Parts: sequence; structure tokens; C-alpha cells
Amino acid sequence: MRAWPATLLVVMSAACAATQTPESDAIGDVRAVWTAQVEAWNRGDLEAFMAGYWKSPDLAFFSNGTETRGWQETLDPYRARYQPEGNQMGTLDFPQLDFAMLGAEAALVRGRWHLRMPDGKEFSGMTSVVFRKLPEGWRIVHDHSTS
Repeated sequence: MRAWPATLLVVMSAACAATQTPESDAIGDVRAVWTAQVEAWNRGDLEAFMAGYWKSPDLAFFSNGTETRGWQETLDPYRARYQPEGNQMGTLDFPQLDFAMLGAEAALVRGRWHLRMPDGKEFSGMTSVVFRKLPEGWRIVHDHSTS
């Protein structure tokens, strides 16, 4: 009978170690959307990149003193700037990122971005992005990126 408490302790410890918290699951889901966006950008697929954004007229995008509202209104300047006349979009990476939950259905991602264009030009800046858990999954509802 002495083995019972020790066995119970081992089983409970293993169960606790194997389970993730809802917060870590959510951060993993947000990180997966982020990673999919970066991969889409780097293969030149702007539409797949934009799939990480809330497809709504209420999407907010702030950049270098300019406010844009709406999914299509965010896509159009991206297309004009990074895909004119078939130009390549460059290689995007985020050398510094921090993911934080703001509640059960909201997350903040902030950090530094870096873009290297095919002609060798490089751009970088800071970003803070708010994700919300929507029926279609985690989506960016607010993006504030500056160079």
C-alpha cells in the first residue's frame, strides 16, 4: 500500500507537465498565424500574407503617421509598394518579438521588423500588433508599424 501515494504523485506530475495552459495554446496559435504570414511574404504571396489580417472595414493599420482603415484599403498600398510591375517583395524577418496575452481572446505582438529587398536595400522598424480570436481564427485587428 505504500506505493499508492508515490504512484499517484508520479501520475499527477506527468499529467501536469504534459498539459499546456490555455494561454500558451493561444500564444502558439497567434505565433502560427505570424509565422504563416512571414512565410507567405517571403514567397511573394501577398494574398496569403493578408489572410492573417481581419477581413473587415474595421481593420486598423497605422504606419508612419498615416491611418488606414479596412482590409482592402490595407492590401492596396502593400500591393502598390511591394508588388509593382511584378517586383519581388523581399525577405521579411523579425529579429525581436514579444507575444503577450491581453485576455482570453486578445493578444499583443510587439517587436522589430527587418526587410531586405532583392536590390540589397534594407528597411527596418518597430511594430505592435493586436490579434483577436474571431470565428475564423486569430486575426490582426490593429497593426501599428513604423520605420
